[in-house]
Amino acid sequence: MIGIIDYDAGNIKSVERALAWLNQETVVSRDAETLLRADRVILPGVGSFGDAMEKLRAYGLVEVIRECVDRGTPLLGICLGLQLLFGSSEESPGVEGLHLLDGRIVRIPSAESLKVPHIGWNNLSFPREGRLFTGVGAESAYVYFVHSYYLQADDRDIVTATTEYGVKMDVSVEKGNLFACQFHPEKSSDPGMQILRNFIAVPSPCK
Repeated sequence: MIGIIDYDAGNIKSVERALAWLNQETVVSRDAETLLRADRVILPGVGSFGDAMEKLRAYGLVEVIRECVDRGTPLLGICLGLQLLFGSSEESPGVEGLHLLDGRIVRIPSAESLKVPHIGWNNLSFPREGRLFTGVGAESAYVYFVHSYYLQADDRDIVTATTEYGVKMDVSVEKGNLFACQFHPEKSSDPGMQILRNFIAVPSPCK
């Protein structure tokens, strides 16, 4: 069973539908026991970094996420869910993130020819092999983005995908049982479905 963390932060239904299409049993929940029983956990998210962290704390989910990671449960952050795994964001100065990974979340710089938020399809480059991208060829790795902020990872060894949008952006990371994508795999057609299949295939200690 895949637990989808419910903290009132967007794209839950699209993630749920994509996993149903892949014949996966899911549960959308903010209940600690339910999420800790899940074989895998997804932290989705669309919206403000500060609002999201406030809701995670209000629902007692910060501790649940940390315990999932400590247990070795595969966890996938999507879009805002990626950003929350880090310590802070320029979007919400003074708000502490989950601090599970090291890096900075910064605003996409304004440019005359580029719109912010960045909405649309971009191709990926792979600086190193990542388990999420098995079977996703570089020539077909176009995925869907909706964001105004992006990751600059401190540890280059965790970065498994980047893209260019005025600047080079780190858009997927992997460390142990932690995975995250700035883009939306659930909205990214065949490459996105393969990415989700690869996450589903990550061994879980619950099995």
